[in-house]
Amino acid sequence: MDYTTQMDAARKGIVTPEMEAAAAKEEMDVKELMELMAKGQAIIPANKRHTSLSPAAIGSRLKTKINVNLGISRDCKDMDVEVAKVNSAVAMGAESIMDLSSYGDTRTFRRRLTSECPAIIGTVPIYDAVVYYHKPLKEITSQEWLDIVKMHAEDGVDFMTIHCGINRETAGKFKRNKRLTNIVSRGGSIIFAWMEMTGEENPFYEHYDEILDICREYDITMSLGDACRPGCLKDASDISQIEELITLGELTKRAWEKDVQVMVEGPGHMPLDQIAANMKIQQTICQGAPFYVLGPLVTDVAPGYDHITAAIGGAVAAAYGASFLCYVTPAEHLRLPDLEDVKEGIIASRIAAHAADVAKGIKGAVDWDNRMSEARKKLDWEGMFELSIDPEKARRYRASAKPEKEDTCSMCGNFCAVKNMNRILDGEIVNIYDE
Repeated sequence: MDYTTQMDAARKGIVTPEMEAAAAKEEMDVKELMELMAKGQAIIPANKRHTSLSPAAIGSRLKTKINVNLGISRDCKDMDVEVAKVNSAVAMGAESIMDLSSYGDTRTFRRRLTSECPAIIGTVPIYDAVVYYHKPLKEITSQEWLDIVKMHAEDGVDFMTIHCGINRETAGKFKRNKRLTNIVSRGGSIIFAWMEMTGEENPFYEHYDEILDICREYDITMSLGDACRPGCLKDASDISQIEELITLGELTKRAWEKDVQVMVEGPGHMPLDQIAANMKIQQTICQGAPFYVLGPLVTDVAPGYDHITAAIGGAVAAAYGASFLCYVTPAEHLRLPDLEDVKEGIIASRIAAHAADVAKGIKGAVDWDNRMSEARKKLDWEGMFELSIDPEKARRYRASAKPEKEDTCSMCGNFCAVKNMNRILDGEIVNIYDE
């Protein structure tokens, strides 16, 4: 090949097969996508070894994408169950699967994903190092942390969350500026603890150029992890969060200098009125690199319903510039999600993403809504089901309370405004009580 990464190809004016596939999904000219990629404002995570990938682009002026977190844990270690969740997530429209496995034979599961799954695959090497080396955290060496990054690259993952923004300087400021919920990022808490116990600099920060060389070799997208993302409303937009974001902005530029694709991770828990400003700050500091947000969750009091709190925040975040939404399930803060939790989380995130795309004027977004409205006007129930974001649930709900007459529902019956307006405008007589 005459290029190393998708970004390198874009800067050289080379149209790759991945660009062509992604542009077709976006209904945009491939040259327009290439221009965004050359500037770092759009990415196509596509490891050269992920041969089953169906490429998708993330970034400015593109459809908002969603990521689904899954993986094996000590308490839920059935690999086939997790694979079933992956297949279900892809079938429901998730563009990305993030493997957060933290127990057992993680490499076999990871390789299974990259050999079979068409979705973008992401991982967090920090988690896997703890599992792989199976020794006390403080005994893991800087080189061993980097070796795990290399292993994940060889296994074909398309992006990696690397917590390289929390260096010793940032950690010191974190300790001086107390938080209500401290560090809630798993990867962030692990690397913070390692730095505290060893007295050494964050190896992902200290050896950042070596990591970029790995990413360049395999064409892996750097997902710059937000170790200091806020874990509650009170901690949102604090010194630690913004300090880390500034570092991530610097690291973004360094990655671009090596033609490595980048996205930046963001909050977290955040009051509704702070979300738009945070999106603007990120776009400015990180020069338009795609923003990948967890939620944000707009309230802390809804365990069991955090797919809703996240969808509210996600819709606002995406409307103001976020490109990639990490789903949140009803099980958030409570347990590993089961298959039904995964479904609810995906649907909530897809609703948020689509609502944002309509608000941003993404090409073709509102056409879907218009087709649904046309079907509703005609009382075309089959058409409504087919256009639903969750056709199975829509069919099930109607079937559970069948109306006496097919041209109504059990809520309105003969009082149906749609039916009556259609009839009166067609010159018919409407006698609600006599029908």
